[in-house]
Amino acid sequence: MKTPFSLLVPLLAGMLFTTSVSAAEKPNIIYVMVDDMGWADAGCYGSEAVRTPNIDRLAEAGMRFTNAYSGCTVCAPARSTLMTGIDMGRTSVRGNTGGLPLRDEDVTVAELLKQAGYATGGFGKWGLGDIHTEGVAEKQGFDTFFGYYHQIHAHNYYPSYLIKDGEHFPLPKNADLNDVKPKGPAVSGDRQFSAYLIFDEMQAFIREHQDGPFFCYAPWTPPHATYHMPEDDPAWQFYKDQPWPDADKVHAAFVTMIDRQLGETMALLEELGIADNTIVFFCSDNGSSGRHEGTLDSCGRLKGMKRSMYEGGIRTPFIAAWPGKIPAGSVSDLPTYFPDFLPTAAELAGVAEKTPAEVTGISILPTLLEMPEKQTAREFLYWEYPKYNWKQGKYIGNSQAVRHGKWKLVREDSSQPWELYDLTTDIGETHDLAAGHGDLVEKVDAWVTSHRTEPRLQAEPEMPEGRKYR
Repeated sequence: MKTPFSLLVPLLAGMLFTTSVSAAEKPNIIYVMVDDMGWADAGCYGSEAVRTPNIDRLAEAGMRFTNAYSGCTVCAPARSTLMTGIDMGRTSVRGNTGGLPLRDEDVTVAELLKQAGYATGGFGKWGLGDIHTEGVAEKQGFDTFFGYYHQIHAHNYYPSYLIKDGEHFPLPKNADLNDVKPKGPAVSGDRQFSAYLIFDEMQAFIREHQDGPFFCYAPWTPPHATYHMPEDDPAWQFYKDQPWPDADKVHAAFVTMIDRQLGETMALLEELGIADNTIVFFCSDNGSSGRHEGTLDSCGRLKGMKRSMYEGGIRTPFIAAWPGKIPAGSVSDLPTYFPDFLPTAAELAGVAEKTPAEVTGISILPTLLEMPEKQTAREFLYWEYPKYNWKQGKYIGNSQAVRHGKWKLVREDSSQPWELYDLTTDIGETHDLAAGHGDLVEKVDAWVTSHRTEPRLQAEPEMPEGRKYR
């Protein structure tokens, strides 16, 4: 007979997670991060237009966060903060051109988990170094990786090849396309759809390592554009006749397809008998690339969208579930973001003492286990998005944002004055209060100046003529 959860919590508080977790106690960790899903695209976050029964079920089984954020407002930098645990003021990759690599000396969450005896696999879009560079996944702690390395390559769901363990993996049914994106929202089923292939590889990895512990990183590409998918996919069939623009229909279909794959992942864990020893995280890498207003309303009440430092660009759905450990149906308002994953995973794996000193994230495990008295307090969360001009060889602008308690400071360029919003009363960031809180603005501005460093100059790897990726 299982121990009632009400009796289990005190035991957990006193004994479960220390820095010397035994092999039997180390949970499998699955981190699903989809691409450009809006904060309000799931039913459990308010959507009335998009079907997400499995995402909603995950929230019912675990903890849903209402103040969760990406590490940045665009793909590559957000992934850099997730992998390194270091925020945008200091993380290694801050540009977003697609091939800028992590450095050999960067320590990733996969490298820490390898030290704890985890098998590590990545499946989807990497975005932190193109093939044969120092930043690729197999040089950053992953035993295996299948998908895309360069994020511009990942714009195509029907490429002539993917990357498997650092080498090209040909897709012969797509070869005649020469990487030209197919037309229309739906594509005939005789092509090789990357999202299916990536998901199959991920399932195979889980089966292979079911005896654990394993870390499965799933940075799935949908619902990122380009907006096309197999015409026989059930999700597309559900939305295809909606009186919406094609972009809205395919975005919704992608989210529902993701939802189906999440459900299949949870079913696989049950089938293998490892659900109780697996913690599953689900989030989006940043805000939606389109607001889809009047149909999906992907950003809900939030201002802005992807590439903006307003809430619509950085706030993300975030759910964590672990049967018998994370209370079912719980909701947390803890402000958290991507840099927090590395220290959280390190604590889960019993290697918290190996967390690099430069990590700026904090472990949110006490919140997940509802032990608020043990949760580390934090004063600031920081974001920036530096724009790099390759012709000039320098950064030419920098969007910034800071979360400080209930306060949010934002400026779309560092040359502009800060705007200030009280998110407890103005989640839509409509009333700028900076003029009446000069001391607060000065305090935060001084912290930003002392906290951040200038981004290092980076270069894309040399590319074949006429191509943006290898």
